[in-house]
Amino acid sequence: MKFSNIAKFFLLVWMLGVIWAAFYYVQPAEGFIGQSSRIVFFHVPTAWVSVLAFLVSCVSSIQYLRTRDPEHDIRAAVASRLGLLFAVLATVTGAIFARIMWNAYWNWDPRQTSIAILLLIYAAYFALRSAVPDPERRAALAAVYAILAFVTVPFLVFVVPRIYWSLHPDTIINVRGANDFDSRYTQVLLASLAGFTGLFVWINSIDCRLDKIRRRRQEEVL
Repeated sequence: MKFSNIAKFFLLVWMLGVIWAAFYYVQPAEGFIGQSSRIVFFHVPTAWVSVLAFLVSCVSSIQYLRTRDPEHDIRAAVASRLGLLFAVLATVTGAIFARIMWNAYWNWDPRQTSIAILLLIYAAYFALRSAVPDPERRAALAAVYAILAFVTVPFLVFVVPRIYWSLHPDTIINVRGANDFDSRYTQVLLASLAGFTGLFVWINSIDCRLDKIRRRRQEEVL
């Protein structure tokens, strides 16, 4: 999917608007120290995009195993790479939030532990890709791994953190199914989710094109 210049301009304006709204449109949420609640506008979207990217990788991997089309392998690899990047960003923003709220960047909270495991799982995906020299065998093994890896995502992101007691505050929709946040807070968060999703689609399209060019050059050299 290629982004037109209009879409790029709209996304730029949208993200600038989200950043402005995150700091000037809403007031700090109750129950948070200082301005720490504003981190949520960036922490939650990066976590969401990482899950979305891993889903795209899983779907692309399934398509590769069905068709053996190298383009699906490219999409799977790129999506996994971006998923890992956004998961790291979610981990960093979460650690900053933890430092403000609980005086420590890392508390081995269930959410921190589960995302650390997720990072290791997808880091191993790239270790696998780099360890297999044959392109077709590498793509097939990576596809199977990506599918199995995504099976763990719902448990590590949504299930495990809710089984045990956690320092992590309630999400926007809490265990009671209610939204306790101010309407402005919810509006900005939803706008940020939409913006980061668009950002992922844009970066993903660019990275896929670059990966195709790199592979074509490698084939020419060989």
